Amino acid sequence: MVAAREQPKGAKLADILIAGAGITGLWQTLTLARAGHRVRLVERSAEPFADAASRLAGAMLAPYCESESAEPLIAELGLQALPLWRALYPETRQQGSLILAAPRDLPELARFARMTSHFERLDGAGVAALEPAFAGRYGQALFYPSEAHVEPGRAMPALLRLAQEAGARVEFGARWDEAEPGSYDHVIDCRGIAASPDLPELRGVRGEMLVVETDEIALRRPVRLLHPRFPLYVVPWAENRFMIGATVIESGDRGPATVRSALDLLGLAYTLHPAFGEARILRFAADVRPSFPDNMPRITLRGRRILVNGLYRHGFLLAPSLAALVAHYIKDGTTRQDVFLEDYCER
Repeated sequence: MVAAREQPKGAKLADILIAGAGITGLWQTLTLARAGHRVRLVERSAEPFADAASRLAGAMLAPYCESESAEPLIAELGLQALPLWRALYPETRQQGSLILAAPRDLPELARFARMTSHFERLDGAGVAALEPAFAGRYGQALFYPSEAHVEPGRAMPALLRLAQEAGARVEFGARWDEAEPGSYDHVIDCRGIAASPDLPELRGVRGEMLVVETDEIALRRPVRLLHPRFPLYVVPWAENRFMIGATVIESGDRGPATVRSALDLLGLAYTLHPAFGEARILRFAADVRPSFPDNMPRITLRGRRILVNGLYRHGFLLAPSLAALVAHYIKDGTTRQDVFLEDYCER
């Protein structure tokens, strides 16, 4: 069990309100409560995580793979987050990431290798040794052994319990603006896309995902199938379930998933392995990730209000590191210019 209060000698404790119980708000709550602060977490949805975009995440802790399309800061913060995940959540599975490509798409595999680092090149025998389900199907692959993943539906309730054990007070079905923010030393806004009225640059990036169930294939780690138009990832969950995702659509529409995306996801899953053709579809859903124009996270300071937002598709990867940065700021005013923004204009 996590100790309820960790109070460094001489540390000044604060009364803190946190708005939003997605993965960002959970890590902020847990980190600050463990530091000894008096923390209250409020979430507008009555059911835990019902309105959080992070409930649909692939939750791949893959800093090196993300370097293929992200700035170096993402890998840096992600590498800092990995040990935080392992220390607080024992179910973090550090089995690495496997990157595959169909024979016609091998140039994509070469491009991915040029853009990333800390991988091992595998031949067909190496692929089969790592994931027997792919024996004889892929002759080349990239393996990133230090990467990890978690299952959102298990990790988020676990973080919530840890935060409560650390002394945080949690209220669901409560709006943050009803919580008298003037009585707190700090208000940390982690509402994601719901904070867009206060962050005009924030935009929505839509993602769609499937959860399927089959006992005809077993995987130990996330697998990415590269494709020039529509790269796919499959993340193994408990009880023979797999999360299948890929879509990054420039849209703030939080409506149901589309037929086009279903066709793309199912077709590429079948291409990855025909066993997915017999899988049972358990869930098909969509939501919107909060993103700034550069797809980089931002901690915006407005007096006592701190807005943590713009995690794009890196919520699980970055949330622990951003929580640590906020904790340092509250402790001694420390900031870093590539993450923090001082905003004197109240909106």
